Amino acid sequence: MGIRNLLFEHRDVENIQDIAVYEKHGGYRGLKKAVKMERSAVIEEIKTSGLRGRGGAGFPTGIKWSGIPQNDDKPHYIICNADEGEPGTYKDRELMLKLPHLLVEGMIIAGYALRGTAGYIYIRGEYVEPAWQVRKAIDQAYRAGYLGKNILGVKGFNFDLYIHMGAGSYECGEESALMSSLMGERGQPRLKFPHAPYPTVEGVWKSPTLINNVETFCAAAKILDMGGAEYARLGTERSKGTKIFSVSGHVARPANYEVEMGTPLMELIEAAGGVVGGALKAVIPGGSSVQIVRAEDCPRVNLDYESCQQNGTLLGSGGFMVFNDRTDIVLLMKRTAEFYMHESCGKCTPCREGTRWIYKILDRITSGGGQPGDVELLLDICSQIDGRSYCGLGDAAAWPIVGAIKAFREEFDYWIAHKRSPVGPGHVPPTPEVVNPLLTLVPA
Repeated sequence: MGIRNLLFEHRDVENIQDIAVYEKHGGYRGLKKAVKMERSAVIEEIKTSGLRGRGGAGFPTGIKWSGIPQNDDKPHYIICNADEGEPGTYKDRELMLKLPHLLVEGMIIAGYALRGTAGYIYIRGEYVEPAWQVRKAIDQAYRAGYLGKNILGVKGFNFDLYIHMGAGSYECGEESALMSSLMGERGQPRLKFPHAPYPTVEGVWKSPTLINNVETFCAAAKILDMGGAEYARLGTERSKGTKIFSVSGHVARPANYEVEMGTPLMELIEAAGGVVGGALKAVIPGGSSVQIVRAEDCPRVNLDYESCQQNGTLLGSGGFMVFNDRTDIVLLMKRTAEFYMHESCGKCTPCREGTRWIYKILDRITSGGGQPGDVELLLDICSQIDGRSYCGLGDAAAWPIVGAIKAFREEFDYWIAHKRSPVGPGHVPPTPEVVNPLLTLVPA
């Protein structure tokens, strides 16, 4: 267990973004192996690896790939979800910026296995530099014969790859909203199974569509190179391979770290240089939408799907945020609630109204107007959002609040009773200008 650079193996190689350097270090070797195999055998290799989606849900990748029909005459589309809007997560940004060919190779492999006719990389609007690098990689792949018609001499294997820039909407990280945005519609979620077909059956333009995350496609390229069985030797029984964590917060060396699944949570904190500015208070292991873990519970948590779930949280997208004992959890949840309120697309009532009420109550509490029963009211509102929203954004807004109340109820009660923060004597929440001087308006 511990640090295991698999996707990041050549991250620091000079000019690895260039196709010649990438090929020198084994690039496109997985694709060359794949096109010599039956398409079904490529899918079986992904199944054997035990790879699960790295975007947050953790759905088995091989099962999703096998859901694409193989006996129809419709065009098949391969989509990469590179929207990466989860607060605390920035791993896909680095993969696209430093290893763009790894992503391109993974998508071409999927295109071959699933009879794909075209692929789309949906990149969040703020990721301009990563988009440039991916664009250069695509152009180089065309010139090298890895994209276009009759790829690598395989007759009938035609695959084109495009970039589609989003407009910075968190909601478009949800796969059905992403598809709507890609087709030029409003970026809002659609009906889901059983009320509508799976995207693998009827996705964009009513055609079979595969949607995977950047890290998932990158892992697929490595799996075809090293073999599914070899990849499955890494990690735990039900969480195979490696996972990239975007470590941020009160650590000495915030950065992306790739670790073997099952690595103890505390070991990742140590790899990041340990906690700074105070003692460890809490960790959010998978991005702002998952439940917070108290310091005393952290030694029991391993970084895999099962251990996180058993300890009341989720592995999520890998946005690993560390907080020291100077952190006010109520203020942290208020800022989290503000984000989800702002990003709600407004399509469904539970999310549109519920996220606003969560923020209003937390704002009232942290403004000194908290009332007895506010915590129970928060829990009640969260229960009306969780599982009742059109998509997962409602769940993402409710889970961190419920988790924080469960883990740090005493801080909510202190705010309500004393009308001030429990962190430090007479602690006053910092103003936006102190938190970020760039937010201060400069007169013209």
